[in-house]
Amino acid sequence: MPHAIITLTSDFGLKDPYVAEMKAVILSINPEVTIIDVTHEIEKFNIRMGAFVLASAVPYFPKSAIHVAVVDPGVGTRRRALLVQTPQGFLIGPDNGILALAARRQGVESVHEITNRKFMLPSISSTFHGRDLFAPAAAHLANGTPPAKFGPRIPKIVSPQFTKILKKKDTLVGEVIHVDGFGNIITNIGKKDLEPLDIKNMVKVWLGTMELKLKFCKAYAEAGIGDPLAIVGSHDFLEIALNQGNAANRFKTKIGDTVTLCHS
Repeated sequence: MPHAIITLTSDFGLKDPYVAEMKAVILSINPEVTIIDVTHEIEKFNIRMGAFVLASAVPYFPKSAIHVAVVDPGVGTRRRALLVQTPQGFLIGPDNGILALAARRQGVESVHEITNRKFMLPSISSTFHGRDLFAPAAAHLANGTPPAKFGPRIPKIVSPQFTKILKKKDTLVGEVIHVDGFGNIITNIGKKDLEPLDIKNMVKVWLGTMELKLKFCKAYAEAGIGDPLAIVGSHDFLEIALNQGNAANRFKTKIGDTVTLCHS
């Protein structure tokens, strides 16, 4: 896999040497690789946020890119280390759900548990698998090591509730998966999930117990300034937003809140 791309997504921040250590390990194994930081500002331990960011970024990278995601509150426990192959590329990280949303959207060709010590650092810290396990695995994969060499194939990965949508006849039940810097409330309800509802102009949404009747827009500016709206955003997830305002503040919404959608 010459001139491979490896992306890094984590909750490490940039204050500490952790990100640099991961890059150092990768470059020591494959000095020709291109490393791209997606973000290291995922909220600490927030697997849901990491999963959303990863799933949003992955489609825009060249085919065969390798994506390493480390938000890993269970590091050092019995949770598995994964290498997921999709039609678009590869996902590497802990089996705690951080890879699940990207895997669901990309499609899964194979999943391997990373167990082969040959493709890890000689000494593995129980607190830093990003450096000692995931980074070297990515670098060896970029060197052309086949996925099957990393460990046994497994049938499935952990899929938390935030990757799932409850579908009834004319109703979808999901949850808030992210609040972006503009205060837009991003749900886990995707564009394809909406198609059976055939929504035209208006949609009824419950945010927790709060009922909203919203204009279903194609652009934020189709609503009046400060007015709420529903829209499929740039990553194909349903958003509840305010035109030039902060919807999360207005509706006192937080990540994980239930979202129920139906015809108005």
